Amino acid sequence: MAVPGATRPAPTRAAVILPWEKPHARDGAEASRAAEARLAEAVGLAASIGLVVVHQAIVPLRMRRPSTMLGEGQVSAQGAAMAEHEVTVAIVDAQLSPVQQRNLERGWGCKVIDRTGLILDIFGERARTAEGTLQVELAHLEYQRSRLVRSWTHLERQRGGFGFLGGPGETQIEADRRLIGERIVKLKRELEHVRRTRGLHRSARRRVPFPVVALVGYTNAGKSTLFNALTGAEVTARDQLFATLDPTMRGLRLPSGRRAILSDTVGFISELPTELVAAFRATLEEVAEADVILHVRDAAHPDSAAQRVDVVAVLEGLAAEGTLDQDWPGRTIEVLNKADLLGGVGSVPERGGSVAVSAITGEGLGALLAAIDARMAAGMELASYDLAPTEGARIAWLHEHGEVVERQDNADSIHMKVRLLPADRARFERLG
Repeated sequence: MAVPGATRPAPTRAAVILPWEKPHARDGAEASRAAEARLAEAVGLAASIGLVVVHQAIVPLRMRRPSTMLGEGQVSAQGAAMAEHEVTVAIVDAQLSPVQQRNLERGWGCKVIDRTGLILDIFGERARTAEGTLQVELAHLEYQRSRLVRSWTHLERQRGGFGFLGGPGETQIEADRRLIGERIVKLKRELEHVRRTRGLHRSARRRVPFPVVALVGYTNAGKSTLFNALTGAEVTARDQLFATLDPTMRGLRLPSGRRAILSDTVGFISELPTELVAAFRATLEEVAEADVILHVRDAAHPDSAAQRVDVVAVLEGLAAEGTLDQDWPGRTIEVLNKADLLGGVGSVPERGGSVAVSAITGEGLGALLAAIDARMAAGMELASYDLAPTEGARIAWLHEHGEVVERQDNADSIHMKVRLLPADRARFERLG
């Protein structure tokens, strides 16, 4: 309840600076990220945590200066613009070394954070579950540990030694590093427990078992909106970067009658901080266990092709380290979302095997569900069974977990031909 006469604190005035050097094309010319699109993304990231961006600039980068990244004249010019706009926090959309960050803070007279720090702040604000909070704290501490350099005067203070042979004592920086290290060890232990628990849940699902369909994609591609449209759930879905951080699962009924589990996961972003890739491995394991991966793209975004490259790069990295199977492309369906912004599904340029949809209007969702069904059927085996009419539970199980392609009801038996996933077939025959 607002207090009469109370004034709200003034919003934080921010500047977003993009040091720009033309990137190497990773997937042909279409993958080259335009500077304007990259700057707009950084501004959107800043706005998503309530910062008011009053100054933004693209600064051409001929070479990276070890001391400030930017050239001396560029630092001076941007500092003057920030002073004019009364900026209190500057976001540099690049990865800064601790020395570069400190020198820019001195030159600009305001707080400076880099792209990694900004994304970590967003994740820290959005995490809701206990697991998400642990993951974010671990990522923050890994990042902070790299910032502990002998560059702030308070880190040079000595603490008293113990006993007569205690030596000169422990400096503040050593104490901070030790405390952070101890907390990191504890968090990793707790996250390992979370991973084991998640593994038990996955094992339970395998025993049910229902196939898993995982949504992946660039942040703000519309994954949560699509999740809600397919399942009737009410997961937070906003036109906002990183609106979803914690994994969510709901049941999904496919056209064949088969049931599946749909999983909504955190969105990817270009240059995802390495601290977050490691910390969120437990979340990304849901993708690794999926029978079908839906790569959701914002078809209406001017930088959609480059966003696709960024997501594929993360998945390839997970495959290279063994978290994701190498056959993941064969389990992936590309979903071109937000077709309503382009005039409808028919106006979306096709890409081999992709499905155009609008999660907002529902157009194309039937075709997507059919494509999921077909992809699952491609990995299924055709089996024939003769069951007694009294075996109602087993007959119902086949209808629930497989695709019945033929059924003949005779006087003393029921003949069924069913497509089943290998794991389902093995379980049915083992229990029989």
